Amino acid sequence: MTIHGVDFWSPVRLSLQISFVSSIIVLILGTLLAFWMARRSFHGKVWVETLFMLPLVLPPTVVGFILLVMLGRKSWTGQLIERLFATPVIFTWSAGVIASVVVAFPLVYQTMKNAFASVDESLEEAARSAGASEWQVFRYVTLPLCARSLMTAYILGIARALGEFGATLMIAGNIPGKTQTVPTAIYVAVDTGNYTLAWAWTGVIVLISFLLLLLTGNKTKKNL
Repeated sequence: MTIHGVDFWSPVRLSLQISFVSSIIVLILGTLLAFWMARRSFHGKVWVETLFMLPLVLPPTVVGFILLVMLGRKSWTGQLIERLFATPVIFTWSAGVIASVVVAFPLVYQTMKNAFASVDESLEEAARSAGASEWQVFRYVTLPLCARSLMTAYILGIARALGEFGATLMIAGNIPGKTQTVPTAIYVAVDTGNYTLAWAWTGVIVLISFLLLLLTGNKTKKNL
């Protein structure tokens, strides 16, 4: 469908694709790190956790600038990625995924950390005494007890990734059909005075975000 000669669904599809991929990555990463941090105490832990939560309070453009410096073609990481994949990561679809993972990570991490902290450790010890390995304890005892929080963390990760604008714009740009997501498309539409498109995209992202938060609310209510 086109509105004023613009493919309406292209940014929507791209936003959903980036949100889905990044939410899977951040759920795995956030869950594993939250479990590890919840079960261990070490010198400097507060510094590490502060670093994990930093993207939550920093302006998205600052996060995007840091990522741009870290992954740009002049950085060693950017050069390494370019050698491995024969293409730079900046201003690509993958850059949007990276930005979404970074900004969504604090929400997923904190949700899962609180969930793991609330698990009765005597149940885990009972499984260990019965001969279960650490992986089996995690897989068959800890995770099932945190299943609702896991779903909540996943939904929050999708919602945060879906609404990401500043960091995505900094490292992925706004290339129609390639890196243009709904938030960046709305920005361009408003900037060019195309309010019909802006309202249409706004309606779509508000509806999707509302449904995601509604699911989160239902999961939280069931936990109480």
